[in-house]
Amino acid sequence: MDNLFNIIFSTNFGYAVLRVTTPILFAALAALISDRAGVINISLEGTMLAAALTGVIFSAYTGSAWVGLLFAVIAGIFMSSILAYFSLYLKTDIILGGIALNLMASGGTVFVLYLVAHDKGISASLASKVLPQIELPLISKIPVIGPVLSNHNVMTYFSLIAVIVVYYFLYRTPLGLRIRAVGENPDAADSVGISVRQIQFVSLIASGILAGFGGAYMSMGYVSWFSRDMTAGRGFIALAAEAMGMATPIGTFLASLLFGFADALSNSLQSLRIPAEFVQMIPYITTIIGLAIYASRRTQRAGAKTVRKEVKA
Repeated sequence: MDNLFNIIFSTNFGYAVLRVTTPILFAALAALISDRAGVINISLEGTMLAAALTGVIFSAYTGSAWVGLLFAVIAGIFMSSILAYFSLYLKTDIILGGIALNLMASGGTVFVLYLVAHDKGISASLASKVLPQIELPLISKIPVIGPVLSNHNVMTYFSLIAVIVVYYFLYRTPLGLRIRAVGENPDAADSVGISVRQIQFVSLIASGILAGFGGAYMSMGYVSWFSRDMTAGRGFIALAAEAMGMATPIGTFLASLLFGFADALSNSLQSLRIPAEFVQMIPYITTIIGLAIYASRRTQRAGAKTVRKEVKA
């Protein structure tokens, strides 16, 4: 038990929490934007996988991690565009479309990797680049806080900035107002001249951009290679984080930190004599418990609203 407390209350663990939260936070913000427009981007897992592979390939062939990041984002946009086209224009069920994209990305990335580099499952022969780490000049000198907040990959800081950007975008811009209006009442938005389909299409594209950032971090920040299904369910965990965060940027950020804490804990416990199977379950058990609590509270609130309406009537 003492070893467990020593692990949790250490600067290395705090650093690890932010590190593993980054891809979850990007994907959760992606889920937030699409959800506020009334469409669920269930294809986040596949989008991140496609972006991760694309980033590795282009960074290896161009010699630039930033070029790899650019093409990873383009891959994210491409995946979300497919989902948007099929669900909004061809009227395909968006959940089934998202699942299809996830399955396609799981096997398709392995196939493309073999075509490009003749590697089976992991990009061993590709000299992919890594996005830089940044040392914060003043904060790095502060005891305790410095080692936790400084010297992270640049994408970690981008993810924290993205929380502020998404908040401002949704609540302080005309487009953000339209997105929220479409998500809350599409018929009312349509009656005042807002194109519901166009707004939802734009929201899915924005969702793809953020998911592309998350995928790029996985293969060019978290590690320096691509491997089969390397996202390991983070896209689905992000959907849970967005739901627990009550579809708000700050709530989504806090929920993502919770799942990041669970993920970092599972990684740290591997150094102790705990069965590996139990350790690997921790992030997913946390997801189930969190969603159960969220569903319970939502049911209670819905019941309270119904009672208030009956009393007024």
